[in-house]
Amino acid sequence: MPIDKTANHEKIVAAAKKEFLTYGFTDASMRHIAEEAGMSASGLYKHFPSKEEMFSALVEPAYQGLLDLFRQEADDQGQMIGTGDLSRWETGRDAKLAITYIYDHLDAFRLIICMSQGTKYESFLHDLAVLEEEMTLSFMEILKKQGVKINDFNKRELHLLTTTNVNAVFQTVEHDFTREEAMHYADTLDRFFSRAWREFFGY
Repeated sequence: MPIDKTANHEKIVAAAKKEFLTYGFTDASMRHIAEEAGMSASGLYKHFPSKEEMFSALVEPAYQGLLDLFRQEADDQGQMIGTGDLSRWETGRDAKLAITYIYDHLDAFRLIICMSQGTKYESFLHDLAVLEEEMTLSFMEILKKQGVKINDFNKRELHLLTTTNVNAVFQTVEHDFTREEAMHYADTLDRFFSRAWREFFGY
């Protein structure tokens, strides 16, 4: 009877997720994963050449999806601001959108936020904060070109505030919030930061 490679692959993915969520990337054992999946270590490596590639397979789709969501939101905001419509900034829904997506892919983000030390994903929060900072500066330039008065601000302070904003969203993962708790917190964050950013920039 031919080997069902799809079934084996699914067993490996399930075993890898369990191992990484329990021990983190650094302490996870490929031998344990192979045993959990019911195969030899050599059989495991036929599916994933390295532990790094295995971890990436578990988190990369969710990671890229969140980046796509951020970029789409940036495009939407830029278009609204470009027409002089600041209602998007009045209401605030960034945290709600992000946390909804995060909780649709919760295991992947548990791995990224809590278990990724030793991988390329360990700088995830910093990288996301840099992207958010770049988008914010772009929006401010659009507003200035429209003649909107913007307060002078310290870019180093902006970096710290943006980092705080991004980190705040992912505290729900670190503190193991339920989805219901996280969505309530998202509404709180959106109200808090929407008003805070308007006060900071003065528009």
